[in-house]
Amino acid sequence: MEVILKDDVKNLGYKNDIVTVKSGYGRNYLLPQGLAILADKTNKKIVAENVRQAAHKADKVKGDAQAIADKIGDAAFELKAKVGESGKIFGRVTTLQLAEALKANGVDVDRKRISFDQEPTSAGEYTATINLHKEVKHQVRFNVVAE
Repeated sequence: MEVILKDDVKNLGYKNDIVTVKSGYGRNYLLPQGLAILADKTNKKIVAENVRQAAHKADKVKGDAQAIADKIGDAAFELKAKVGESGKIFGRVTTLQLAEALKANGVDVDRKRISFDQEPTSAGEYTATINLHKEVKHQVRFNVVAE
């Protein structure tokens, strides 16, 4: 089943992408949630026209995302967590904590756009990926230290 995404869907695609999904996933989740529409001839034409008209706006959005990535650069951030004697973290280090550390440095990024490459389980250095735009992804280094 082919559908046109009306919004970004993690691990599937971005807004206005035409993707092929299993019919149950499309009928039972994407369509009722309003995340997609059927990719028939008419809808494809409408989306193509909308994409054409929004092309210059998309370039600006991509430029803004690249500017944020450049502003972050190679900076390493420090996240504090309660750590036991063996170095294991009590609780969790979350994307919200990393988003707040970024915000403290003047970069406002939605926590939902951040994903850890490896889940932090002990004190040490880790990396996270920030999905700023479908063509702009940025790696951020952060250290988990004892509180």
